Amino acid sequence: QVQLVESGGGLVQTGGSLRLSCAVPESIFSSNPMGWYRQVSGKQRELVAIITTDGKTNAADSVKGRFTISRDTANNTVYLQMNNLKPEDTAVYYCNAVRFALQGRYWGQGTQVTVSS
Repeated sequence: QVQLVESGGGLVQTGGSLRLSCAVPESIFSSNPMGWYRQVSGKQRELVAIITTDGKTNAADSVKGRFTISRDTANNTVYLQMNNLKPEDTAVYYCNAVRFALQGRYWGQGTQVTVSS
């Protein structure tokens, strides 16, 4: 059973910061680009940021300059550093291998991020 475990969410004020973590099985982590996604209730899940196995990153325009994705190869963990948070960043955040996300597989429980105005 493949299990990705997200953590680090919480309630913050506008302008605050959070760092999300995602524990990934080694077999997935070592061979797949990884992404952070978010979903607001009633809306489609959207890609927030992506990191390749060799560390190249990209992010959605809405979070560029504020969010940074990174990976820790020693601990098979993917991070999302979120700075200057805005109320519109409020969502449940998930991580997944990009190919599994496209297949609709192996979504974890996610972690709730709430930004108050």
